[in-house]
Amino acid sequence: MHELGVVIGVVKKVIQVAESNQLQSVDTIVLQIGQLSSMIPTYIQTCYPAAVDGTMLEKTKLEIEILPANALCKACHQVFNIIENRSQCPHCDSDEWGLLSGKEFIIKEIIAQ
Repeated sequence: MHELGVVIGVVKKVIQVAESNQLQSVDTIVLQIGQLSSMIPTYIQTCYPAAVDGTMLEKTKLEIEILPANALCKACHQVFNIIENRSQCPHCDSDEWGLLSGKEFIIKEIIAQ
């Protein structure tokens, strides 16, 4: 489970940002995780309490937003979700596309109290 190491990295980064902005406390951390990311949201959520234990983030909430795996069809130029449509454009049935989103793993927001 490589998620624990990643979550520890997120915690270190959030603490660094909080300290450099002189935040006394953080209420919520919002992460965005793409549907095609190698990070599994359930595992991220499970690892989070261990990663924040003993830190200034110990009482923070973690929110996760899932970003869709969207692609642009090279034939008809329509945007579609490649997971929901099994990698085939629902508009023209083409399987030629370019990925627009879905591999992200982003700290979207740090909400202070």
